[in-house]
Amino acid sequence: MEAVFAFCVGLLTACGVFLTLRGRTFPVVVGITLLSYAVNLFLFSSGRLVINAAPILGNGHYTDPLPQALVLTAIVIGFAMTAFVVILAIRARADLGNDHVDGTNPPHEEEDKR
Repeated sequence: MEAVFAFCVGLLTACGVFLTLRGRTFPVVVGITLLSYAVNLFLFSSGRLVINAAPILGNGHYTDPLPQALVLTAIVIGFAMTAFVVILAIRARADLGNDHVDGTNPPHEEEDKR
């Protein structure tokens, strides 16, 4: 179970880094969201991964509830930050006329407009 969990965290991190390095704003927002999911899973795994066990009380096998509470808080904060970044991207699109992260059109798109 730990190997599959580690693979999922690695895959989310790789996809998040790849999308964050793109030139348009929507892939960057999706990439940052995937990175936050990877961090949340990593924090969640620090509380111990146990299947079919009670959160605190049980027969000796339990998971730590503190990382679960931290991840819940991080999910709420991450959702708010994603909404804020989307609003900034929409405003930049309206003001600049494009959705590139640096605000300029690539040279091949400027040639197509002519």
